[in-house]
Amino acid sequence: MIIVQVHIHVKEGSIAAFEEATCENARNSIREPGIARFDVIRQEDDPTRFVLVEAYRSREAQALHKGTPHYEAWRDAVEPMMAEPRYSIRYANVFPDDASW
Repeated sequence: MIIVQVHIHVKEGSIAAFEEATCENARNSIREPGIARFDVIRQEDDPTRFVLVEAYRSREAQALHKGTPHYEAWRDAVEPMMAEPRYSIRYANVFPDDASW
């Protein structure tokens, strides 16, 4: 299991549009067989800061996700909404140690 946290800082006037586009991407992403989980979370004390928490069953699944039409549409739509470039941090799953989720 590969878990990726994507940290995003959105321009203040773009919050609603970013949420809409990101939730649409998430709805499509969780239908991919290689994705175990896909969460969209917003920082409580700063609504311009988001984190996408993506759990992939394999490295190949992550690569396949980046080639889907819904990901490409999301990437292109939200890029001008960002206050700074997004960045991601990759993690390896420790517990649970099986792929039951």
